Amino acid sequence: MRYIRTFSELGIGDIPVVGGKNASLGEMYRHLSAEGVRIPNGFATTAEAYWHFLEHNNLVERIRGRLKLLDANDLTQLEQAGADIRRWVHEAEIPPDLTQEITTAYQTLAKEYGPDPDIAVRSSATAEDLPGASFAGQQDTYLNIRGVKDLLTTCRRVYASLFNDRAISYRVHQGFSHDDVALSIGAQKMVRSDIGSSGVMFTLDTETGFRDVVFITSAYGLGENVVQGAVNPDEFYVFKPALAAGKQPILKRQLGTKAIKMVYAQEAERGSSICNVEVPEADRLLFSLTDKDVLELARYAVKIEQHYSKGAGRDMPMDIEWAKDGVDGKLYVVQARPETVRSQETRNEYEVYYLESRGTILASGKSVGRRIAAGQARVIRNVADMSQLRAGEVLVTDMTDPDWEPVMKTAAAIVTNRGGRTCHAAIIARELGIPAIVGCGNATEALSHGKPVTISCAEGDTGHVYDGALKFRVEKISVDAANRPRTKIMMNLGNPDQAFEHSFLPNDGVGLARLEFIINHSIQVHPRALLEYEKLGKDEQKHIDRLTVGYGDRRSYFIKRLAEGVGMIAAAFHPRPVIVRLSDFKSNEYASLFGGERFEPKEENPMLGLRGASRYYSDSFRESFALECAALKLVREDMGLTNVALMIPFVRSVEEVQQVLAAMRTHGLERGKAALKVYLMCEIPANALLAEEFLQHLDGFSIGSNDLTQLTLGVDRDSGLLTGFDERHPAVLKLMEMAIHTARKMGKYVGICGQAPSDYPEITTWLVRQGIGSISLNPDSVIPMTRIVLEAERNLK
Repeated sequence: MRYIRTFSELGIGDIPVVGGKNASLGEMYRHLSAEGVRIPNGFATTAEAYWHFLEHNNLVERIRGRLKLLDANDLTQLEQAGADIRRWVHEAEIPPDLTQEITTAYQTLAKEYGPDPDIAVRSSATAEDLPGASFAGQQDTYLNIRGVKDLLTTCRRVYASLFNDRAISYRVHQGFSHDDVALSIGAQKMVRSDIGSSGVMFTLDTETGFRDVVFITSAYGLGENVVQGAVNPDEFYVFKPALAAGKQPILKRQLGTKAIKMVYAQEAERGSSICNVEVPEADRLLFSLTDKDVLELARYAVKIEQHYSKGAGRDMPMDIEWAKDGVDGKLYVVQARPETVRSQETRNEYEVYYLESRGTILASGKSVGRRIAAGQARVIRNVADMSQLRAGEVLVTDMTDPDWEPVMKTAAAIVTNRGGRTCHAAIIARELGIPAIVGCGNATEALSHGKPVTISCAEGDTGHVYDGALKFRVEKISVDAANRPRTKIMMNLGNPDQAFEHSFLPNDGVGLARLEFIINHSIQVHPRALLEYEKLGKDEQKHIDRLTVGYGDRRSYFIKRLAEGVGMIAAAFHPRPVIVRLSDFKSNEYASLFGGERFEPKEENPMLGLRGASRYYSDSFRESFALECAALKLVREDMGLTNVALMIPFVRSVEEVQQVLAAMRTHGLERGKAALKVYLMCEIPANALLAEEFLQHLDGFSIGSNDLTQLTLGVDRDSGLLTGFDERHPAVLKLMEMAIHTARKMGKYVGICGQAPSDYPEITTWLVRQGIGSISLNPDSVIPMTRIVLEAERNLK
């Protein structure tokens, strides 16, 4: 046929013929189906068919003339020109020969799938899905189209959508001539995700560009809701290297609200073939994908990325739409395109935003971009009113779709009620380089016109809208990854949400990963409140039920949430070592966790009480420690992250070391087995004074200078009454020197993970002279302290 190509006839080289989307579908159908990636079959009209349609109706010169004098920044002009051209196209006739070919192609599809198959009819522009411009959602998509008559009517609608206001504006601002862009129509068998689930996945982290993960979003029903941002979807991260090794490395699961789903309407008529319905409450509280589904999708994503990267001769991160059929239970890929934002970035310069003060939080949601912006809020509930937005204002709305794009580029930031990290608002914010907070739920109610606000996306996965225009600063740090010191430069890290971003700093791993942050922010419940649930009051039980929903049982909730937090950090720095310190809450800190007061003693001095090693084998905490060990075992064995080493804090005696190691062995964590290293946090004077005795049972020391200073000098670090006592005191230096020299003599690892090197450059220089093996720093100190270490090493020669 002249104007039609089936997917089996297409490849990525056919972009000039059928556009990026359809060429990609043909490429995958031809080359990846045999590798187990399911692609529904279909066909595409050619660019020649588009020009044939316009010429048959004498529209080429008419359209060119209408657009010639258009000022795309004038919204009134843009709306009128777009409306005129779309009306002309709607009224036009599809040429008889093209009509016949479309009919024949649809009938051929019916032979494979049965009479009047339900199909998705999508646009595929010849300038679309290129590495430098996504054209995402510029033209219209129609779902659940059946029969030749509706298909032909829909084809005219798709052609007309090339002249949507947003599409005209986007081409102008991307520098594409209207005459250089033709439209191909793709017709693809529908996947019955209306009774299943669907979503989007990327072969990198969309916020940081971290390449070793697959990021998957998922919601019930047809995929348009996820793409448009009409729902807050579930989110999953999968670690690619461990997946390739046959492990099950789901690093993170985040339950979305998934309030609505798009389904087939009763009558599959053009314009009313789909509708949104509410999701039952019980289904909202479940993940829309099983772990098995998540891993299978990740494998699809990796195969697609590898195929396109091989063809391009370079890494080609991908943006992929998928669907799960509710009839056959199988997973399908329905679109794939190159990712166009993070994959274009270089990391020669490290840009960090810091909020210098904090105010009242007015709304919170998922952060997009690691930036901060301030401006007056402009609440716009309807796209018809979008022209009200003024340059530099913060756009606040329910959700955005491509119709909003002509004004989005003038916004300082974007805030929406609905949407996830792969929704339209998120995609456009990344392209524009502005921060966005999506899925707030109540932003249009919580914020008001003209109110000064600060949009902070620099604090992890959760973005906050603060009251007032707060001060912030931006630091641009040049990254020199080539010039590395002999002393290992590691990082102190507690927040898993910041791990991917910090992994781009030149580093040798994580010298201190704190479990306390994960337990506090991700788990939020005292472990005994989960284990001894029946002892709680009804209101407490209800709160725990809400937290643990989606995780099967309360024990699994603690284990998986802790494993996910550790896994995110370990994956970010893999294969570099990540030293995880076992939990070191004091009794008052454990009591502050939900349900904790009834399980914790009231101590006069918790700093010197039931903490660290002494907890792990105590009768009151033994079962809680078992959960902790189960989580760490899951990270190392199931996730395959054997770069995780463990560190025991606050050990008062050699006998305690032996008791803790025995408890760990009982729970499947045995020093030396599967290359597991176990270190001791050298933070009590006894650790340094009896260094040789301690190190006979361990793989090394990591000096905790904060507590070591406090316990050596008898100073309460939380008291503001005593000043001038810090790590530079000769007694503290003497103990650190003893620990370092003993560890080196015994051929053991020795590093430091306390605050001192970040605060005092002279301590860093002194540590290098002593022969410390590694220095673990706060992320903001890594670059300047690396320079000091290099200078100190040069002076040793």
